[in-house]
Amino acid sequence: MEAAVATESLSKLNINGDFASSLPNLHRNLHLLSPQQVELAKMLVEKGQSHLFEHWPEPGVDDDEKKAFFDQVTRLNSSYPGGLASYLKTARELLADSRAGKNPFDGFTPSVPTGENLSYGDENFIKFEEAGVKEAQNAAFVLVAGGLGERLGYNGIKVALPFETITGTCFLQCYIESVLALQEASYRMTQGGQKKEVPFVIMTSDDTHARTVELLESNSYFGMKPTQVKLLKQEKVACLEDNDARLALDPQNKFRVQTKPHGHGDVHSLLYSSGLLYEWHDAGLRWVLFFQDTNGLLFKAIPASIGVSATKGYHVNSLTVPRKAKEAIGGITKLTHIDGRSMVINVEYNQLDPLLRATGFPDGDVNCETGYSPFPGNINQLILELDPYIEELKKTGGAIKEFVNPKYKDASKTSFKSSTRLECMMQDYPKTLPPSARVGFTVMDTWLAYAPVKNNPEDAAKVPKGNPYHSATSGEMAIYRANSLILRKVGVQVDNPVNEVFNGQEVEVWPRIVWKPTWGLTFADIRSKVSGSCSITQRSTMAIKGRNIFVKDLSLDGALVIDSIDEAEVKAGGSVQNKGWLLEKVDYKDTSVPEAIRIRGFRFKKIDQLEKQFSEPGKFELKA
Repeated sequence: MEAAVATESLSKLNINGDFASSLPNLHRNLHLLSPQQVELAKMLVEKGQSHLFEHWPEPGVDDDEKKAFFDQVTRLNSSYPGGLASYLKTARELLADSRAGKNPFDGFTPSVPTGENLSYGDENFIKFEEAGVKEAQNAAFVLVAGGLGERLGYNGIKVALPFETITGTCFLQCYIESVLALQEASYRMTQGGQKKEVPFVIMTSDDTHARTVELLESNSYFGMKPTQVKLLKQEKVACLEDNDARLALDPQNKFRVQTKPHGHGDVHSLLYSSGLLYEWHDAGLRWVLFFQDTNGLLFKAIPASIGVSATKGYHVNSLTVPRKAKEAIGGITKLTHIDGRSMVINVEYNQLDPLLRATGFPDGDVNCETGYSPFPGNINQLILELDPYIEELKKTGGAIKEFVNPKYKDASKTSFKSSTRLECMMQDYPKTLPPSARVGFTVMDTWLAYAPVKNNPEDAAKVPKGNPYHSATSGEMAIYRANSLILRKVGVQVDNPVNEVFNGQEVEVWPRIVWKPTWGLTFADIRSKVSGSCSITQRSTMAIKGRNIFVKDLSLDGALVIDSIDEAEVKAGGSVQNKGWLLEKVDYKDTSVPEAIRIRGFRFKKIDQLEKQFSEPGKFELKA
């Protein structure tokens, strides 16, 4: 009787339920579904997913849950290029390759690609920086920020973490202020043109979206117009429970497919489906910059990198740092296949050495005469030329070559310890490009370009001596080192650092110097604002917050904070001496201290400082 009612309901909907005849639990419930949902059910059954319905009770029991299941499946289907059928097909192929131990680099020979090595502050660097600032108003910036700070021992979103604690500026504020400074500098350099607003896109996830919106709104978008900022939320992908790519059910709810993040490669399909790329094309933009969420040094390297892209005409430009052989960072590599095709991509460090050994380089991954590997280190910052990017995405829909990394129970590779899923990385975009694509790289000194914050204090303390900690401690200290070295380059006498241990990590402690991007966006900016005989002692702290602050004949031994509006021109000099700010050690286990501070292992104890604020237009002198 029940089956007859179900069949009658289906015929009214003009739906053929024959495909479910061998699945009585599904068949009985088909009349609950819309025609589109029945089509999805049919696809799932045809793709070997009938186990999803084995536990379904008769109609009238958990009907809302059954509908919610199909709501979820509809989302999973629509958010993946080609839909779930395509996801499952790719999954079966990749799982078969993984089980067979197939090497993705079979048939490829590695070689060193072409790129530009830059040395901070020399004529070549200044030339590229100037070209980059000019081009910046034709760029869009895309921040990949789907991650929480749990791996850091921080419960917030990573972009809300202070990148330095002198001013407490968070990563997102640093990035937005840097983009605004570039926008303004680009406009000033190309006088007479229309003032363009540089687009700023943030890719979020379910984990970070609401908190990113809250951070922006509660801080008035850090000075950016809300219309400039677009948030694109990535969806998760379905988990797979075995080599047959059977979808895994959520252990907490048998009416849900278990899902996990797909990786930051989703940014390409999100940009494509959002329509933003065409908007940018129509607005005359030329470049799209992709960057990750916790590298406080990045914008010191971006102007010159844009300049390299513009000057060399690169369709793809990977920002890289010098890499020691076998260092745990991927290398940008040209791969040429025996069938003639070639690509320039990131090869993970644990794959590069065996690949070289297998293709006629018996020593594998070794340093060359420069003391570094000839394969520069990938730091996941990309600059793409917009028009070729759009042409490529028209073909692929933004789908990126995926990989799968199942954790097998044993050597038979027949079952998994836990469910797996397909993953993709944004830096794998060049894998589908034709050989005619101009793919290059830009190498910058690590001290200038790369200090990511991704490890918690316990993990960082276990890092072998001499290797980078990549912690909140090392990340903040890297800001002070970079700023100290930059000031040395423009003639300031900056004391050498001392070594100290915080949270079990030995770091160089340079004078604590920070400035806003409007003050020192490029080397030329900084050189124009510092003159005479200046010196800064190791125990000093300095914060410059204002565009038109000129430092001349300043001798600093203590703490100095200068804050000014754009319309105030301030000349700062003389001898500033006070008790200053002390670095006080903090234990990361001390829960009386806020997380954002204790993961660093230090805080500032502000004993004494010279602090001046200039909030009126005019010319002023600060003479100590």
